[in-house]
Amino acid sequence: MVPAYKTLNLKVEIDQNSGFCFGVVYAIEMAEEILDEQGYLYCLGDIVHNDEEVKRLESKGLKIIDHEFLKSLTDEKVLIRAHGEPPSTYELALKNNLELIDASCPVVLKLQNRIRKSYEKENQIYIYGKHGHAEVMGLLGQTSNNAVVFQDISELDIKKLPKNLTLYSQTTKSVDKFNEISQTLRDAGIEVDSNDTICRQVSNRDEELRVFAGNYDTIIFVSGTKSSNGKVLYQVCKNKNPETYFVSNVDDLDAAWFRENQTVGICGATSTPMWLMEEIKQRLLSY
Repeated sequence: MVPAYKTLNLKVEIDQNSGFCFGVVYAIEMAEEILDEQGYLYCLGDIVHNDEEVKRLESKGLKIIDHEFLKSLTDEKVLIRAHGEPPSTYELALKNNLELIDASCPVVLKLQNRIRKSYEKENQIYIYGKHGHAEVMGLLGQTSNNAVVFQDISELDIKKLPKNLTLYSQTTKSVDKFNEISQTLRDAGIEVDSNDTICRQVSNRDEELRVFAGNYDTIIFVSGTKSSNGKVLYQVCKNKNPETYFVSNVDDLDAAWFRENQTVGICGATSTPMWLMEEIKQRLLSY
């Protein structure tokens, strides 16, 4: 522990390229507009994979519900978050007279459309993505849950794969990893229709964060523990700068991580609010 009488005199800067992507900004703006109008709003699943931001919006009247609860809900407004939803959710909304406030990210909607068209052509569809992730469930729904989802190529028995397949990716996955998977499949003699459907606002942060992480003695990476994108970007920083620490809020910080007069860079996932990174900065400056 650092004695109370001694200050570390840290030089702290926030990465201005970090923070919400446009899809999350859009969803939160829509939610806040309705919350200001009617004082409450149902949201299907966490509006963003960041507990601190969810708590902030819940304090304004946001009510997080799951698909089971949705089945019994009628005559209400329900927000569809940026991750998107499968067709079955829209069918249920019609049946229950629900007004869907659709904040699905345009990048995700475009991907859903491409997968649906591939499925209609009876392509063998494989999706590189996280099992059970909200976006992936929406993508699977476009194929009546017939696509194959895998998080790592080791899950696939390459010898038993079809000779022709169509490959897609969850929008927040690593471009390098996706290209590596495509090449591995081709090297095994499989004809791959490879569709790089990764959001460039997310993927471009890889290189931006490599540069950022190399400019400071210590990096504080701020993200919710549920964020897939956060896990990927944290690792990018960690690989570049071993003195990188993952925190979800100010209480996760530890003064023992720092030395006097160090430079500290704060960055975060596409689901990390700027106000939270500002809170982290103020706490560090108090050391």
